[in-house]
Amino acid sequence: MAIRILKIVLVAFVGLQGWFYVAGNIANWGSGFGAVAYVLGMDGHEIYGSHIFPPITSPALVTFVFLTIITGEFLVGALSFKGAWDLWKARGGSAEEFNSSKTYALLGPGMALVVWFGGFIVIGGALFQMWQTQIGSGSFDDAFVFAVTSGLVLLFVNTPDS
Repeated sequence: MAIRILKIVLVAFVGLQGWFYVAGNIANWGSGFGAVAYVLGMDGHEIYGSHIFPPITSPALVTFVFLTIITGEFLVGALSFKGAWDLWKARGGSAEEFNSSKTYALLGPGMALVVWFGGFIVIGGALFQMWQTQIGSGSFDDAFVFAVTSGLVLLFVNTPDS
């Protein structure tokens, strides 16, 4: 039972992380928008000065990307909380019942990987080379931490319960 509770708590923490970032981005809209605009504009790229993708400077496109990030983070929270609730309801059931209740508990951390690995590390880091600037590097480094911890939660929750 203790392992089941731990899995529930960890999935809930992934959800909290997603929704805390939604709240932070909304509360700091101007700063968040500015950081996304800076990364997409690819200013300050002295290390790899030749771009493999054109900079994005359109305010409408920057807004779309920022809203996409916020939507992804919202889904991290929503899927994770639904997953934690499903696990909570099945915590006293058989191993088969608990294991079959893991769908959303896996989708939440999986969505976190889509947002922070796919969005920030692959698209932001590799395509937009955000690691080249102080602003981009901070987000890139933090995204790595979020992706790895979410991936570990996903793997742990996915282990079969007996």
